[in-house]
Amino acid sequence: MTILIDQPELVDDNLTVITIRPTRGEGLLRDEWVGIGRRISGAERWIHGAGDQFVRELVQDYEAESERQKSVEEFYRINHINQTYDFVKKMREAYGKLDRVEMSIWECCELLNDVVDDSDPDLDEPQIEHLLQTAEAIRKDYPNEDWLHLTALIHDLGKVLLHPSFGGLPQWAVVGDTFPVGCAFDEVNVHHKYFKENPDYYNHKYNTKNGIYSEGCGLNNVMMSWGHDDYMYLVAKENKTTLPPAALFTIRYHSFYPLHKHGAYKHLMNEEDADNMKWLHIFNKYDLYSKSKVRIDVEKVKPYYLSLIEKYFPAKLRW
Repeated sequence: MTILIDQPELVDDNLTVITIRPTRGEGLLRDEWVGIGRRISGAERWIHGAGDQFVRELVQDYEAESERQKSVEEFYRINHINQTYDFVKKMREAYGKLDRVEMSIWECCELLNDVVDDSDPDLDEPQIEHLLQTAEAIRKDYPNEDWLHLTALIHDLGKVLLHPSFGGLPQWAVVGDTFPVGCAFDEVNVHHKYFKENPDYYNHKYNTKNGIYSEGCGLNNVMMSWGHDDYMYLVAKENKTTLPPAALFTIRYHSFYPLHKHGAYKHLMNEEDADNMKWLHIFNKYDLYSKSKVRIDVEKVKPYYLSLIEKYFPAKLRW
């Protein structure tokens, strides 16, 4: 472990503010912690102390974070090895039948309480907490876009694929950043080095910039790595939701960070994709930064979201 400790800032005789910066590595989420009496980024607590005590506690936080990052890296290693074009095609065919269960959107929200996303280092609360935090944050800033409120509520419902009643798929086949298959794996993909163990990496049919696609073909014609995004998109589409196209686009590509964070794969987009990206960028700000320890009163907001579900979805959906 390597940490950099800035020159201490003496506030008074008994209080020293120290900034500790771990050296950045691939996948490291937090760049620095800033000291005494200030909130430590990501730690959800305050530290009051000085000198060695402060440094010791900060180092302990960093070591815990480092262990968490090792787990995330191992997740992406397995994900990148196994997410092949043939695997994705097989999963879309199997789960696209939507023949596993019939239930309402809200029933699925409640089922998601039993699910933990191991790929998200920031999320320790039940999934339904994150769904409602995201939806309520968007509702506050965009009160007239009720379709976006509902999109936020349902965007992660595809994670029910992790639930035993859905076959309990492994984490690497459900969560994490998504990316196209059938063309070259762009180097902006997190932990890109592990794609070298994916058989598609060496397949001349798939390892060029366009691969099996053509420039400007549209993302709707591109096969994405299999996971909860694509599954929930299929559920919404095949159950004939009346949500607008921007909602379906947001659901399907909200984990496509190589595109909406790094600008990769834009050569595959068409004009409709470019128009929908505006809403995806808006949504993504809330998806990333609405995670909070502030609890949502579920029973208080439930009637509002039930009314939106009734407006945009049938009472029961095939999953």
